[in-house]
Amino acid sequence: MEIRSLTRAEAEIMKILWQLEKAFIKDILALMPDPKPAYNTVSTFIRILEKKNVVGHTTYGNTHQYFPLISEEEYKRHEVQQLMANYFDNSVENLVSFFVKDNHLKTKDFDEIMKFINENKSKQ
Repeated sequence: MEIRSLTRAEAEIMKILWQLEKAFIKDILALMPDPKPAYNTVSTFIRILEKKNVVGHTTYGNTHQYFPLISEEEYKRHEVQQLMANYFDNSVENLVSFFVKDNHLKTKDFDEIMKFINENKSKQ
């Protein structure tokens, strides 16, 4: 299944669904920050997410309970792959050098990255 990128509003709704695992629109609205969008607005976004095949629903009478069809981890993986392909020629070296040149990575960050690499290297 091809995963499509989400808009900021769609991603906000998905974060809530991933947290709740299943929810009615009123449940999603309750966790949205103020000023809360209209019920119909959230409903419209949910229908768009269903068309993108990232949300499914179970019908209970006249209402629907929604649930994610993809995990948050799957979506993160998709977005990172898109970022790498679109901006860094699928090169981790290009990605890291971007952050280094832009002074976003500090010595502490390098130490944490190296610790993570070494821990995971020993697991393989």
